[in-house]
Amino acid sequence: MGTVSRSPQTANLMSDLLNTFSLKPLKLKTKQQELLIRVSILCLVYVLAFITRLFSVLRYESMIHEFDPYFNYRTTLFLTQKGFYEFWNWFDSESWYPLGRIIGGTLYPGLMVTAALIYWTLRLLRFAVHIREVCVLTAPFFASNTTIVAYFFGKEIWDSGAGLVAAALIAICPGYISRSVAGSYDNEGVAIFALLLTFYLFVKAVNTGSLAWSLASAFGYFYMVSAWGGYVFIINLIPLYVLVLLITGRYSLRLYVAYNCMYVLGMLLAMQIRFVGFQHVQSGEHMAAMGIFFLMQVLYFLDWVKYMLNDAKLFQAFLRITVTCTAGVGAIALGVGTASGYISPWTGRFYSLLDPTYAKDHIPIIASVSEHQPTAWSSFMFDFHILLFLFPAGLYFCFKRLSDATIFIVMYGLTSMYFAGVMVRLILVATPAMCLISAIAVSATIKNLTLLLRTKHKVTQTGSTKGTSGAKASSRGLLDQSQPFQRNGAIALLLGAFYLLSKYATHCTWVTSEAYSSPSIVLAARGAHGNRVIFDDYREAYYWLRQNTPADAKVMSWWDYGYQITAMGNRTVIVDNNTWNNTHIATVGRAMSSYEDEAYEIMRSLDVDYVLVVFGGVTGYSSDDINKFLWMVRIGGGVFPVIKEPDYLVNGEYRVDKGAAPKMLNCLINLNLTYGAAFSSFCCWCLESVHHHYTKFNSPHQLSWYMCYMWFYVLVQAILLSLRRAGNRIWQAFRFWKRLIAHMFLPLNGEL
Repeated sequence: MGTVSRSPQTANLMSDLLNTFSLKPLKLKTKQQELLIRVSILCLVYVLAFITRLFSVLRYESMIHEFDPYFNYRTTLFLTQKGFYEFWNWFDSESWYPLGRIIGGTLYPGLMVTAALIYWTLRLLRFAVHIREVCVLTAPFFASNTTIVAYFFGKEIWDSGAGLVAAALIAICPGYISRSVAGSYDNEGVAIFALLLTFYLFVKAVNTGSLAWSLASAFGYFYMVSAWGGYVFIINLIPLYVLVLLITGRYSLRLYVAYNCMYVLGMLLAMQIRFVGFQHVQSGEHMAAMGIFFLMQVLYFLDWVKYMLNDAKLFQAFLRITVTCTAGVGAIALGVGTASGYISPWTGRFYSLLDPTYAKDHIPIIASVSEHQPTAWSSFMFDFHILLFLFPAGLYFCFKRLSDATIFIVMYGLTSMYFAGVMVRLILVATPAMCLISAIAVSATIKNLTLLLRTKHKVTQTGSTKGTSGAKASSRGLLDQSQPFQRNGAIALLLGAFYLLSKYATHCTWVTSEAYSSPSIVLAARGAHGNRVIFDDYREAYYWLRQNTPADAKVMSWWDYGYQITAMGNRTVIVDNNTWNNTHIATVGRAMSSYEDEAYEIMRSLDVDYVLVVFGGVTGYSSDDINKFLWMVRIGGGVFPVIKEPDYLVNGEYRVDKGAAPKMLNCLINLNLTYGAAFSSFCCWCLESVHHHYTKFNSPHQLSWYMCYMWFYVLVQAILLSLRRAGNRIWQAFRFWKRLIAHMFLPLNGEL
């Protein structure tokens, strides 16, 4: 076969291309080249973390997701329009009617202030943006910042390679993306950044003993406290970590400086948040941190006394007296504080983390939230993928090279994984630990394999040797024969590792696109022909509510929809997602589960004008009020014993068909749900005026005409649903006749 000759011009062109993409023309040293590559990778990861969270914006539009983010958006809008002083002293009369809510003293303002500062900065730079766009993109922006913190944290714990891998893993991890996609304007969007930043700064302070890093960790903790109630995890994990270091004999002046500065300054700063106040010195959830603080002072004092005393026996006697007195004084102070009520007991959410069955037995309103349910094993695989298998390997490497930093990440990983198993919402807290520990496993494994590949292949010496030299030559020959197998095995393992990482990237992209980028306010489904069908009933209903009801109307619904009604419907609600008053929510639950005459009196006492319920029975929408009804009964029964769950069950079974319990069939919510089931193919929004509820039908004749009209409409709806499969043209034609018939019969509603 002939050889293909290459022209000099082609060779020169290829050499020019190689020189273009090479770092040699820059004349950089090896360390400078490594730094340039590291910065380039970090920049790519930073951009990747941002753009991978924009699926929802590209697929739908720029909108706020879920329920709680609408309250955050509403308060942020108020902050940018009225200023911080008005925001801090805002009394909201549109929520929790007739009680109202003091906004400044009942929220964590970190998210709102952060978004407002970004908005004001952009406006100062002459960028014409709306505050909604800032709110939509705040979570992706802070997710990108989290990758930078993850890099420095991984570098502090292990090395720069682990930091780069950790940044790449956390950038696309579904466990974090679920709470940081565009539009997810919730506290967790900035809180995970603050959480990881606080941990990194504290570990840095412990490793260096620097007062500056300790101060920085205190300010990081302050930002975390201002952003999310999950700061309780920090204020309990760090004291536990300090206690473990004390038990294992790793006490040092560096640890003393880092913890004391962080605790004292962080506590003083956290007290400036009105919602937190004096909880650091009055709440049982914060007592562990205070106890470790006083223990550190006792140990430092004993260390000083030991240095001053030369007599070992005298020091032992002094030690026994000091320990006994300190333990006694601490126990007495704790007992007196608890008995007098100065130290408040643990909250229900804190108990539910330690005992997963506590909330279901004692506080049903906590157990009713889907985020507070125990985590299924499939959720771990769905959110972590191969990190589940890399996590134990990373723990092995951490235990193999124990240090103050690796002990911290091990404790963070183990505790967060336990809490993630107890409550599905806390997978978010465990995600940074999973990524960091898995990054250690990946970095250490790749480093060991590449070192094996870089070893030079030794050449076996030939010729005759005598005595000892002959034995050495034979042993070298055996080593040389085994090296090719080791190199091939290392290459295979490296290829396998890169393959698994590529599958992880594919899985994360798919999960982000299909599972975590669909806003609950706008739902999507596949039609009969495979086309995407968008259900925008929520926003349309809130728009109708805003346009067709009086401005001072009061709407009663289950607490899930409170924030959305006030934000999009601009109407006053009885309860909302804050759930601060269990009795008020139980009153709404009692009204929903009572007969009409009893519910009417309850609603009149609350000055209710409209009742809003959601029905998804036509299309199988699983998050409607029928599925939530038993929680209304349980929460209402927790305050009003007259409500008993067995009254709504048939042989212990919850049924909603014609075989349901009589009280279930005749309660307010079921009558409202089935009242308009024929009017919507997705969900029914029954906004029925309470004041005219009993004057609608003045005679049996009116009622019979109305029931005939309802059955006729149900028949028309069934025919239309069956004809939809025949084609879009037939469907459009019958929709016209449907609307015509509806307009003919609608006057019967109020004039018969």
